[in-house]
Amino acid sequence: MNPKKDSVEITQEQARKLVLRAQGLSGVQESSLDAIKRLSYVQIDTISVAERAHHHVFFSRNADYQKEDLDRMVSDRSVFEYWSHAAAFLPIEDFRFSLYHKAEVQKADKFWFEKDKKVMRKVLKRIKEEGPLGSKDFEKASKVVQGWSDWKPAKVALQLLFMEGKLMISERQSFQKVYDLTERVYPDSVGLKKPSQKEYCDYLIDRAISAQGIVTETEMGYLRKGLKKPIQLALAKRIGKKDIIRIKVDGRPELYYSSHKKINDLDGPIKQNLHLLSPFDNLVIQRNRVKQLFDFDYLIECYVPEKKRKFGYYTLPILHGDRFVGRLDPKADRKTGTFHIKKLWFEDGFIPDEHFCDQFAAKIKAFARFCGCNKLVLSSVSPTTYKTQLKKHLRDA
Repeated sequence: MNPKKDSVEITQEQARKLVLRAQGLSGVQESSLDAIKRLSYVQIDTISVAERAHHHVFFSRNADYQKEDLDRMVSDRSVFEYWSHAAAFLPIEDFRFSLYHKAEVQKADKFWFEKDKKVMRKVLKRIKEEGPLGSKDFEKASKVVQGWSDWKPAKVALQLLFMEGKLMISERQSFQKVYDLTERVYPDSVGLKKPSQKEYCDYLIDRAISAQGIVTETEMGYLRKGLKKPIQLALAKRIGKKDIIRIKVDGRPELYYSSHKKINDLDGPIKQNLHLLSPFDNLVIQRNRVKQLFDFDYLIECYVPEKKRKFGYYTLPILHGDRFVGRLDPKADRKTGTFHIKKLWFEDGFIPDEHFCDQFAAKIKAFARFCGCNKLVLSSVSPTTYKTQLKKHLRDA
């Protein structure tokens, strides 16, 4: 490529390659710590129909991943909890950049909830004097705060103090958050300087490109209020310096951005690996992005009324090579040790050959074991033509 160019057009296939390599889904296994550094965050979610999203995302990129690995990363402070796309684990290297958002929350009179400064002071005082505490350690108040399941004031205060950066989550006990003073959880934070707005915008740009390969301006500033213009200015400067390049994909209207380094490293095919992704996986969480780049129309339907669901409560997207080829509706029954595939759908035009069926059988059995199940039941396949073939491969795997 001409190094002086500030824009280039690539094919959809090349765009997918950039994305999958950036996402750690191109066939090269890496450690869980390297995976979260690559992704920039891993979303935390409570739904355990299959496996909770944060564990599932790591497992998709590291077949050797065990849940204890995440506990270890939390306890040795390799990762920390804060808000990203949603509640998330982030690599500790990004801690300084969380200070920018924390400062914005501190300045606001309201963040999700009205700030009851009196309750917040009382909660902070107790933790200073008594050490780490969770919501259950505070008395149930008769008055509750409307919204978010009618939280009691102390729980609201804990969340606001956490978002302001005065508290951190030091651990989880039975998935319940335990809070402590930030300087006791991560002592190095005391000497850290909040990034300037320019530094923060550059961080958002670099992180988005590193994690996603190619991104739009909107995706860089997703959920970051008041930063549209600053990100635009930062992008213009970076393009002028020739380290960021504008990208068009097959003449489509969306304008993407990437780094020259990534664009100059497009050689080599993507392996035809198979992944059963979490509905909250970093690759699919931006639904419109997946539709534009992968032609895959996906929606998690756990938030959709049951009668309006098309595929199921918690369908897992199936990625094969650089193409989404289907989705499955799972249910891990840990009491009986049975992993149910309630229904499996293939996308129009996809024909599961013998190689795919072998891969699918091996992958779903490994995932079932990861979910605590040692038996597998396949109930329904669409189109039904492939059900017998798949059942045979599942028996033989």
